[in-house]
Amino acid sequence: MVDNPRLTTRFAPSPSGWLHLGHAYSARFGCDVARAGNGRFLLRIDDLDLVRSRPEYEAGIFEDLAWLGLDWDPDIRRESNHLADYQAVVDRLVGEELAYPCFCSRREIRAEIARMGAAPHGPEGPHYPGTCRGLTTAEQQDRIGAGAVPAIRLDTEKAMAKTGPLTWTDREVGQIVAQPDAFGDPVIGRKDGGAAYHIAVVIDDAAQAVTLVTRGQDLFQSTHLHRLLQALLDLPVPEYWHHKLIHDEAGNRLAKRSDAAAIRTLRADGLSPEQVWARLGLGPPE
Repeated sequence: MVDNPRLTTRFAPSPSGWLHLGHAYSARFGCDVARAGNGRFLLRIDDLDLVRSRPEYEAGIFEDLAWLGLDWDPDIRRESNHLADYQAVVDRLVGEELAYPCFCSRREIRAEIARMGAAPHGPEGPHYPGTCRGLTTAEQQDRIGAGAVPAIRLDTEKAMAKTGPLTWTDREVGQIVAQPDAFGDPVIGRKDGGAAYHIAVVIDDAAQAVTLVTRGQDLFQSTHLHRLLQALLDLPVPEYWHHKLIHDEAGNRLAKRSDAAAIRTLRADGLSPEQVWARLGLGPPE
């Protein structure tokens, strides 16, 4: 084991749209932290969504970041190349009875929540009401045999009982007690056979020896769940640094539909990289 692993950060955009100013800020944040610590800055392509991911968007990621003056280590990881690895982890959790198949449709979940009259809410919306949590193995096999295709949900209560209390560290906030139960029983394996983001991200960070996860405040709450998964899978625990989010003039958080803030659009409008960085209150990267 390496006692003092080299500082390693990463930027993990999804090639499902053009990069915007928020992406530029996040990439610059991670790159600056890595370079200041004589560390590594990695680029990861989050192409789990095989329907929305497109080659031109991936090419645009490389082009826009290079135009902005950023560089990265050559070890680029594409999540679509590791789907079998993620599935093996999901299967492991099912085998350990820490996850279970869920046959409910979104409509059925909404109907059950309405019947209950209320449901706890978490970062991803109302908690799953646990409809399939108590199905026996025979009942699960009967449904699969009848053609039903399940998603896979983490049994958070069982998982927390196994790990006991957990903590994680954010450089802005300090040590935080993990509260993954805020997510209820989240989906970790989708009905289409793909892994959910939460599984992929913890596997990727471990595989790439990431020591410091730099990402936006919108993912702060997700870290509670990621800490639980790291403990269940015996993965190393990186530090975290959740940076501020970039908003448009109306105060809305930037999204890929924000074409006016797309790096591609700003380039076409004749702005220089220095002018783009100035919009974010930054000078050119060193």
